[in-house]
Amino acid sequence: MTAIGSASASAQTVEFPQTPSLFYGGLCGGSIRTWADTSPDYPGRAVLNVQALPIQGVGSGQYPLAPLCNVDTTVAWRNVNTGAAGEYRLNVVSGIYGSILYANFQDTGAGHIEVTVTTNNLNVPAHGAFDVA
Repeated sequence: MTAIGSASASAQTVEFPQTPSLFYGGLCGGSIRTWADTSPDYPGRAVLNVQALPIQGVGSGQYPLAPLCNVDTTVAWRNVNTGAAGEYRLNVVSGIYGSILYANFQDTGAGHIEVTVTTNNLNVPAHGAFDVA
């Protein structure tokens, strides 16, 4: 009988507080959801994930009551053990059903990582932290 490997058992997902924000492309507002995935399968790295929840508002397109709006989002991280820092920047497009999942590997190095999530429109920044082996 084969046992499940311990590496998979130590993978972790850490969700950060949501970032409420106004969006461009109409009078739209919603929240950006962000989280980090870490695993011994990719040491010194983390996957940063970004996804908008369903937005509300009025759009400027053909279907104004089903708006499609966007906002530039930045997930800035800093490894407090090594001083390494970086950003995951992207334009998040969202509608009445939310957005697709955006994800990207970041070479954070091993240590304690602090994160700040902001947008380029009126927003309430979110702060979070996670550890990378």
